Amino acid sequence: MAAAQADQNATVGLIDHVTNVSDFIWGGTWNGAEVLPIPPMVVILFGIGMYIMIGLRFYPITHLGTAFAGLFRKSGERGAGEISPFAALSTALSGQVGTGNLAGVATAITLGGPGAIFWMWITALIGMALAFAEGALAIRFREVTPEGTYRGGPMSYITFGLGPKWKWLAILFCIGTLASALVTGNGIQANSFADSVNELTGLPEWIGGLIAAIAVFVVIIGGIKSIGAVAEKVVPVMAVAYIIMAIVALILNFGSLPETFGRIFYGAFNAQAASGGFLGAAVILAIRAGVARGLFSNEAGQGSTPVAHAVAQTTDPAMQGRFAMMGTFIDTIIICTMTALVLLTVEGSFVHTDAVTGATTTVLHAWQSDLNGFAMTSGAFAAAFPFAIAGIPIGTLIASVALILFVFTTLLTWSYYGERAITFLYDLLPGATPRGERVLHLVWRVLWCVMIFIGATIPLELIWRMGDISNAAMALPNLVALAALSGVVFALARGVRNAGRDHGRETPAELLDEAPAPRD
Repeated sequence: MAAAQADQNATVGLIDHVTNVSDFIWGGTWNGAEVLPIPPMVVILFGIGMYIMIGLRFYPITHLGTAFAGLFRKSGERGAGEISPFAALSTALSGQVGTGNLAGVATAITLGGPGAIFWMWITALIGMALAFAEGALAIRFREVTPEGTYRGGPMSYITFGLGPKWKWLAILFCIGTLASALVTGNGIQANSFADSVNELTGLPEWIGGLIAAIAVFVVIIGGIKSIGAVAEKVVPVMAVAYIIMAIVALILNFGSLPETFGRIFYGAFNAQAASGGFLGAAVILAIRAGVARGLFSNEAGQGSTPVAHAVAQTTDPAMQGRFAMMGTFIDTIIICTMTALVLLTVEGSFVHTDAVTGATTTVLHAWQSDLNGFAMTSGAFAAAFPFAIAGIPIGTLIASVALILFVFTTLLTWSYYGERAITFLYDLLPGATPRGERVLHLVWRVLWCVMIFIGATIPLELIWRMGDISNAAMALPNLVALAALSGVVFALARGVRNAGRDHGRETPAELLDEAPAPRD
């Protein structure tokens, strides 16, 4: 008994320590008390993002129309690579769009009120500059294996763009990527998948984990081409379907939309009063929650998406940069906004419990209730579509199925991100061979699916906090590289495809040919 109590105390102590580190990095607090007015990671992401945006002369905003049109236009130029530019975008989006788009937005509103959504929009626009830089550099400094396979990402543009003296930074990035992949890209997603299956079917979580593991293995055993093929088909359909259902919910509650936008813009610049379960928020809390949510949800600057964009069949870095920045736009400006508007607009009969007296009152919107995280999003959709199928409101089915699909594709993509990181580290070892790589890939893919099964049933409190820390460990080396290579990024945006110096290799011939004329 005493030993069990000691183990429990040790676990609680570990959670407290990890929570403090996580809260300091992303929230600027320690032991619940404010240490810094603005969190360190927010300062770094926002600062480097603004620097690159200004250096690009607001290219992501001025070329937004061109980038959006590019999604629906077949490129006349198709270079060497593994998958089409659109499939690369879909693969990156499948990693970006996940639990955060449904549960994370609800958390941002809980912490920062409706005003947090305005700052989420602003930071998404800044994040587009980071995403453009990542996508463009991914094509400029990608590598080709002896077997002719294209691959790349931050580890490649650090190695070939910054030189051997910066190899330590690439190693740090890969270590952070492995941690982030196993914790946030696998454990958290697997647990969310199993929870949703349990809510819909009543099946035990371990069965949900087994289903996810088998389904993921069937896809990832084929490598990035298989992942890209699935993502190219599933991601557009699931994103459009979710957006349509959100729009229908908003149309059914159209009369409340003006009040919603009023709350968002007022709360962005003014203190927000408590309302039901929402405890109120100062302006700085709205900024903090919105900035953290905006930059964190779309992975801009984290270094994950350039791993997917590096395999695109193109020789135009700027074009793929535009595809990359559209991923940030779609993830945050469109999908996260749809979730936020549903939470703030849809009316229903929700319950708030007074923390002091225990008295319950009925409130009009989900964000004012006792609900939080995904339960808040599910509750809002259930209020919009209350008709039941097998006792489950259609709205709950919509939200749960959307979460399952979002999480499933996230598991696919992050398996590849982790595979690239561990492959880079393996290649640094003496005696590394192509055959050894192939064996490593198979072992990694099997291990990934085993971790899905395990992650489906473990407690999430500790793993969420560890995920925050590992994401920061992954983002920091990448952000340093983006700042160091910013001059190359600015030149790539001007159409100089071979901008910058190649270290340890010749500049790829495909980048020396005359670039295709830009189509604006």
